[in-house]
Amino acid sequence: MPKRDNITDVFVIGGGVNGCGIARDAIGRGYSVFLAEMGDLASGTSSAATKLIHGGLRYLEYYEFRLVHEALAEREILWAMAPHIIWPMRFVLPHHKGLRPAWFLRLGLFVYDHLGARKLLPPTRTIDLRSDPIGRPLKAGYSKAFEYSDCWVDDARLVALTARDAADRGAIIQTRTKVIGATRENGIWTIKLQNLDTNLKGSVKARLLVNAAGPWVDDVIRQALGQNEAHHVRLVKGSHIVVRKLYEHDRAYFFQNKDGRIIFAIPYERDFTLIGTTDQDFTGDPHGIRISDEEQAYLLAAASEYFEKPVTVADIVWSYAGVRPLYDDHASKAQEATRDYVIRTEGDPTSGAVINVFGGKLTTHRRLSEEVLGHIEKLLGARGKPWTKGSKLPGGEFGPREFDVQVDRLNELYPSLPDRLLRRLARQFGTRAATLLGAARRMEDLGEVFGADLTRREVDYLVENEWARTAEDILWRRTKLGLRVGLNDKARLETYLASRSSKGKK
Repeated sequence: MPKRDNITDVFVIGGGVNGCGIARDAIGRGYSVFLAEMGDLASGTSSAATKLIHGGLRYLEYYEFRLVHEALAEREILWAMAPHIIWPMRFVLPHHKGLRPAWFLRLGLFVYDHLGARKLLPPTRTIDLRSDPIGRPLKAGYSKAFEYSDCWVDDARLVALTARDAADRGAIIQTRTKVIGATRENGIWTIKLQNLDTNLKGSVKARLLVNAAGPWVDDVIRQALGQNEAHHVRLVKGSHIVVRKLYEHDRAYFFQNKDGRIIFAIPYERDFTLIGTTDQDFTGDPHGIRISDEEQAYLLAAASEYFEKPVTVADIVWSYAGVRPLYDDHASKAQEATRDYVIRTEGDPTSGAVINVFGGKLTTHRRLSEEVLGHIEKLLGARGKPWTKGSKLPGGEFGPREFDVQVDRLNELYPSLPDRLLRRLARQFGTRAATLLGAARRMEDLGEVFGADLTRREVDYLVENEWARTAEDILWRRTKLGLRVGLNDKARLETYLASRSSKGKK
């Protein structure tokens, strides 16, 4: 932690996509930055998404044109920023008789195609499901579909790489560090912290507090500002299931349900299909949230409405759930609540200011960060110009359509290493995969293998460069190898991490 007589310009609470995005933008403009996250990076909402960079086609029904326009424009910006963890995906929307009419879907997709700054992503097309191979996995009753473009993202890696870039530029990023109190005097905040691994306590002084705590944003307001009745967010639970691969092609499906909701079925980690999401109001503590039996049954039934082969409980290999901290606009249904973000400043430089961030999406986190920086500039004075548009995240220093070139390069550098491993590392680390692999020439050079193709070399890299501490951090957030690693391998990984940690404390 910084010395007590040092004053940080911007203190950020929350290590999700918004908090890390704000920290990255602020440090890049010349502000000093300290970010505290009480868990692991992206351990809340930011790793429990449907993992899309998308305009939000269904938001058009709720007249959220500003949000959709901004999100559509961000798709290609983010793709160019991180082409190793973000890539285009085509979505197939079957027409379901009795639900939204075909002309309505066609009109919505026309607006979708022309509302944003689409340059590289291909436009919408109409598909005859009776003759196109895309229709084979579906029931025979579906004859027409519309195919459109959005993007896929590895959500937790987006957060980790954003934090890595912020740290590379000078920001202090501390995970497992909880804000246990915040007071202000003469325009300066004193933020009290507790390291949850060691229980050690300390404090940081800052000129400005940014509350980007996601589902816990109201808790911070109550704790730091003493506003005991604060209620600004509406927590909406979203759950997903991962099943064995349901089809061979690379398209995703966008399914309408009879209750007005939608779900996606998306190719996932080569051998699986991701199905989600649900929308249910949630009250209580978001820690340790899990999918309910009711939600699981809902997703299975919704997918089975469309697929020729029913999706059953036996097909499920993993599930996850999270809560979206939506700004409470008092919408009557959870799926109707706005997905737009709201930013509110309380106080001023003389009394001590706090910027509260409500809502937001993976897709719009960069624009949200720019807007927060506008508030910061008004409070602390301008230091630098907006810079993140056109920037690169670590490992993303190549063109949006050059991923295969990166894989070929790794195969040339490491001809004796398996192509499957090199392709996975290229997806996770981009140009930094070669930094991780170093002078290795054989699998034996990478050290112990903890199941699948997770090696000690990679584990060490994640611990040393990406704040990973536990097996869960590595298997489910920095990678998704938890889908392939058995319990015995996980136990060996936990033992290794514990021994590594104890050595570091000596």
